[in-house]
Amino acid sequence: MIKPLLIEIAVEELPAIPFLNELPNIERKWSKILEDNNLLCEFNFYYTPRRLVFWHREFKVAQDDSVVEMLGAPLKIAYKDGEPTGAALGFAKKCGVDISEISSIDKGRGEVLYFKKEQKGEKASNLLESMVNEFINGLEFGKTMRWGSLGKNFIRPIRGLCIMLGDEIVDAELFGVNSSANSFAHRMVSYDRFDFDFAGDYFCKLDKHGVILYQDERRKIILDQMAKLEKENNFNIEIDEELLEEIVAITEYPTALLGKFDEEFLELPQEVIVNSMKEHQRYFAIYKDGKITNKFIVVSNSYTKDFSEIVAGNEKVLRPRLADGMFFWNNDLKNGLQNEGLKKITFVEGLGSVYSKCERECIIAGHLADEFGIQNKELLNKTVMMAKSDLMTDMVYEFTELQGLMGYYYAKKAGEEEDLCIAIKEQYLPNKEDGEVPSTVFSSIVALSNKLDTLMGLFSLGMVPTGSRDPFALRRAASGIVKICITHNLALDLYSIMLKLQKEYNNLDIDKINEFFNDRLFKIFKKVNPSVIKAVLSSGESDILKISQKIDALNPIVQSDSFKDISTTFKRVANIIKDIDVSKELSIDENLFEEDAEKKLYTSYKNVTSKTYITYDEELEALFALKPNLDSFFENVFVNHENESIKTNRKNLIGLTYQAFRNIADIKEITI
Repeated sequence: MIKPLLIEIAVEELPAIPFLNELPNIERKWSKILEDNNLLCEFNFYYTPRRLVFWHREFKVAQDDSVVEMLGAPLKIAYKDGEPTGAALGFAKKCGVDISEISSIDKGRGEVLYFKKEQKGEKASNLLESMVNEFINGLEFGKTMRWGSLGKNFIRPIRGLCIMLGDEIVDAELFGVNSSANSFAHRMVSYDRFDFDFAGDYFCKLDKHGVILYQDERRKIILDQMAKLEKENNFNIEIDEELLEEIVAITEYPTALLGKFDEEFLELPQEVIVNSMKEHQRYFAIYKDGKITNKFIVVSNSYTKDFSEIVAGNEKVLRPRLADGMFFWNNDLKNGLQNEGLKKITFVEGLGSVYSKCERECIIAGHLADEFGIQNKELLNKTVMMAKSDLMTDMVYEFTELQGLMGYYYAKKAGEEEDLCIAIKEQYLPNKEDGEVPSTVFSSIVALSNKLDTLMGLFSLGMVPTGSRDPFALRRAASGIVKICITHNLALDLYSIMLKLQKEYNNLDIDKINEFFNDRLFKIFKKVNPSVIKAVLSSGESDILKISQKIDALNPIVQSDSFKDISTTFKRVANIIKDIDVSKELSIDENLFEEDAEKKLYTSYKNVTSKTYITYDEELEALFALKPNLDSFFENVFVNHENESIKTNRKNLIGLTYQAFRNIADIKEITI
């Protein structure tokens, strides 16, 4: 039998960020509980800041009946002289029946005690209380709290519970709250609970009591209202998706409202304005003709017809935020960018001050400038030493997320060169997995120097990321280095550059960092056959750009339909050379050639390896074109010749072919 099931867990206002972090897991966790209780079915999950709701249109009122089979001891142990032993009697007791009801069965290893019974499915109403409690206790929001005299923790106090199966309330308790057929209205509609008789009545009455339950509907309402305001006022609202989801999570009856602030604050960098509005007030910025305006969008959760006081209140609250920003801005401009104070800020215990970090970055930048052909080292050194000066400003002290960006604005106001200003702004890029990289090679050197010093410094202290822990974002730094090099075609031999810098760090294990970088490549090239990456790395290549180019050239060939046939040939190559030290120079004596096939293979090999190739694609195409000659060799030439010199000569010929490939990738590592 099937009935609808409604579950509502009413809470005090949930904090948006912890809730949104756990949101992707909620449906999965409830599905697992349903499955564990043999009640799995389709359902919908809805939420507002004050309620978590599960709606099941078709829910089994009881578990399905099942047949339980139980096996006991072998008959020769269960009975002695025709009488049941303790093993048999114990089995009967376990099955809950008399020994006379126990039979036997042969499952292929002799007769054993056997009992089969039909087990009636448990009523869902008897299970739902424990299921809901298990769900709530399984949610992970980080910080929790206690309330009243309860010894239990949750992110916010639970104020209501409704478990309604069909039109009947299931007897249940959650954190001292009993299940009942009532719920809470929007706070501005009523503080009293409202009753409902069945699930449909619940959904209808929520609407009448100022609660829009469906999060998708709230999101659409907000976006539609914003679109209307854009059309009416001829401006553009910046839709920050993260902020939008936060607004959806903290509103039950959203209304998008237009507010404004004094035009004098437009003197501030737009990032300061946006940050003040977004981070502190949850406002959306408004632009016109590509420039920020003195207007903003606030989404109200009020249930009213007159929003004038709400708009005025939000305008009033924003003004001191922007006034603080203006004070910081003017004060910082007066003081200018200064880096002496960085000597008093510890970077990491054991690595000195932030000033010391800048000095190490200057050394790294000098080496990179030589590698990448940057001539103006004086400007580069000045940039690196100034890059973190904005950490000493009032603005960055208040808005830490603006570091780098404020340095850009202050340097620009001070009349510094454009390359310096942009490099300061872009020194932390990319700052997320799919983030932008620095826009120029000059900026890239500054960013690379910062990331390389952080990596080498922390690795020298043994602060290596383990598991999911990576407090200094070293994985992101390593990925950023790779992406910068690939984007700007920067040939950075990582092992070589670390070798030059090793003396700047105590106890630096270059091999461990190199291994760390190699692991990141599997994440960066996650759509590539992992064996292709392994094959390229096994070639001994440590130039990040070349590694990338080799992977890009080899992977399409490995993914092609024809590679299965190609791989058969090269597996034979790998088998033949397994006893040869291919790291050494292999000599060939053409006078020992007896067969045309080996002569043709050697001629083709010399022809391929004597040319210069512009790309790895061209080189691989030429190398794989050796396949017909290799096949002919394997078909017509007996490698294990009785003459040891001829045998060695033939193996060396195959070894040379393998070495030619190994300059790009170790073909024996490739699997399909």
